[in-house]
Amino acid sequence: MTSIYKNTIMILIILLLFTGCGNDDKENKGSNDDVQVSIDLNKYTQDALNDEQKYALAYMWHEEKLAYEIYLALNAIYPSKQFINIATKSEIKHIALVQDLVKWYDLNITNIPDYTINYSAEELETMPAGTYAIVEIQSLYDTLYAKGIGSKQAALETACMVEVTDVNDLDIDIVLAGDNTALLDTFNILRNGSYNHYWAFDKGLKNLGVSDGCCSLGTTYCKPDYPQK
Repeated sequence: MTSIYKNTIMILIILLLFTGCGNDDKENKGSNDDVQVSIDLNKYTQDALNDEQKYALAYMWHEEKLAYEIYLALNAIYPSKQFINIATKSEIKHIALVQDLVKWYDLNITNIPDYTINYSAEELETMPAGTYAIVEIQSLYDTLYAKGIGSKQAALETACMVEVTDVNDLDIDIVLAGDNTALLDTFNILRNGSYNHYWAFDKGLKNLGVSDGCCSLGTTYCKPDYPQK
């Protein structure tokens, strides 16, 4: 786990204590850690990456950073154990999972698409919250945050949108991974996590009285086919 995230743990523990004092235990059941959030890279062959695969790794690191940071940002406004648990027990590990792979391949993911520059942990650790080196991710964060701050319902709806967006991108990345098993296993772990998170946020909406859960957002974000634990 990188130092920028280690430095936030004590603050997050305090936040968790406060958010845990509410009466939303029921709505947050099932929002805990994912089943698997790590792989042993020593067991894999380091297959060469093409530029599409390099970009997929770079994009996904930023996308997982977005999920982590937007859930913390929304939790600061609408405290919820769903936001804090998913951010601190899953998303932070998803970032580390992708970052381990980025480090393994010695990729610099802040100077895209110049992959001749080497991996820099310092650049990633010092990147401010809510700031991203990929224009599309920056725009996505800004749009989602603007929606999410409107109300607790809007915040949970935003989380549904984050997870569906992740799954859609990971579906593409899994195809791009080809026969690279390190990429395939990583992307599948991330996608399984997003399935779990989607249903946790869906339940949160239903417990607010939104009977359709995430499906209240329309067909784009209505995913009854997503696997459930």
